Amino acid sequence: MDDETRLIRAGAPPAKLAKTVGPPIQKGSTVLLPNAASLYDEDSYLTYGRQGLAAQQALQDALAEMEGAKSVTLYPSGLSALTGALLAVLKTGDEVLVTDAIYKPSRRFCDHVLTRFGVAVRYFAPDASPEALMETASPATRLILMESPGSLTFEMQDMARVAELARARGILTAADNTWGAGYLVKPLALGVDISIQALTKYAGGHSDVFMGSAAASDRKLVHALEQGVLHLGWAVPGEDAYQMLRGLRTLPTRLAKQGESGIAVAAWLRDQAEVAQVYHPALPGSPGHELWARDYRGACGLFGFALRQGPEAAVNAFLDELTLFGLGFSWGGFESLAISCDPQLKTRKIKRPYAGPLIRLHIGLENPDDLIADLKRALAAYAGHAG
Repeated sequence: MDDETRLIRAGAPPAKLAKTVGPPIQKGSTVLLPNAASLYDEDSYLTYGRQGLAAQQALQDALAEMEGAKSVTLYPSGLSALTGALLAVLKTGDEVLVTDAIYKPSRRFCDHVLTRFGVAVRYFAPDASPEALMETASPATRLILMESPGSLTFEMQDMARVAELARARGILTAADNTWGAGYLVKPLALGVDISIQALTKYAGGHSDVFMGSAAASDRKLVHALEQGVLHLGWAVPGEDAYQMLRGLRTLPTRLAKQGESGIAVAAWLRDQAEVAQVYHPALPGSPGHELWARDYRGACGLFGFALRQGPEAAVNAFLDELTLFGLGFSWGGFESLAISCDPQLKTRKIKRPYAGPLIRLHIGLENPDDLIADLKRALAAYAGHAG
């Protein structure tokens, strides 16, 4: 053979790979099949690299084990996991009931995409009882989308009871389980049909890779989710799947540290004169604590609190005084973060009064005493500007 042919044929994958702790990262769009009969035998053979190779499959298996699921589908971001799951099970003429505390980008999808394709969207109060929620369901209701705790305001929902009542009426349930990370609470074990999470947050753990997942056990739902990924052409790179799997290995250790530190910081904030209310379901006395104690094995580092009344300038002074807390939105990494929440609450349908400006904190892996000292300085700055 000519040199150009031999160069193309040289360097083929070895017949036997060395066994390593992690899976191999395979880079390939083309999958070589063993014979002509297998070219169109999609039930037995993987036909395209986009469907996921070794690292992706290893991550799916690990997530399924953690979530207690029969199958997990992967998406290139947390938002695409939620949008992909909804698109997989909803059709024109259906209605979806969505918690009013839903993650803001998820709300945008519901309001601007689902409605454009003839899916009705109605929002329910995140603190509504399961019975009150079900009273709002109509014959067209196909899905109830929960998020517990809710974004920014951390309302807890009785996912088990909602799932029980919904199943009796043939309504599907889904939960954004990013706060619980698939580890602190297992929605499928509570009867929820689809557990969705932004792996970008705690599973990755290092604020440097995007991905999302949807877990299910019902055979028809598993098929619908898998077909949804296939039909819409979503894929995740092998490198990202490998990084996500690496982060997943240390998830319990990181969550334990961040959860413990988060409770310590929240308890300290509760006693400060500038703080009107702390919203942390794992903190005794906080709204929803009983549901958290019943269903969750621990807490993560994300919670909120309301300052006493003060102007926007005082809120900005509080945030600008922080040195250990970065000002950023995508939480779940090793670092501590802070944001103000009030601008995001304007899009909510159900207006609730709060004692003052809302702040959300993500507690990272820093020493909690150092974080408390940082917050103490910031609260002093707030007091100085609030008058």
